[in-house]
Amino acid sequence: MGKPAPHVHISLQILEVSKDRGLDIFHPLAKGLTDPDGRCIDLLPPAGSEEEAKEKTALQAGQTYKMVFKTKDYFDKTQRPSFYPCVEITFMINEPEEHYHIPLLISPYSFTTYRGS
Repeated sequence: MGKPAPHVHISLQILEVSKDRGLDIFHPLAKGLTDPDGRCIDLLPPAGSEEEAKEKTALQAGQTYKMVFKTKDYFDKTQRPSFYPCVEITFMINEPEEHYHIPLLISPYSFTTYRGS
């Protein structure tokens, strides 16, 4: 359809690497909902804010994160089948002071992503 996907639930998770060769675990860091333009511009509080310090959401250099897009509800609302009930994008932050934009382009049977500007 080539249109933005509003009302998609998104979560940002941070990886905790096991120190004893056990399981690595992703922990919730933030959650949000895409707006009418398909963006979630307020997923994290502003960098350097009191809210960021209180919620401990500052991005860390060298850290691995995962965005989870819950796409099933969106496709159900638009009455289309979907092969992917959710899409997970794992990525690493190298420069936490930079802006990170991670677009997800999705159709019922495929998806792609890239680091946007």
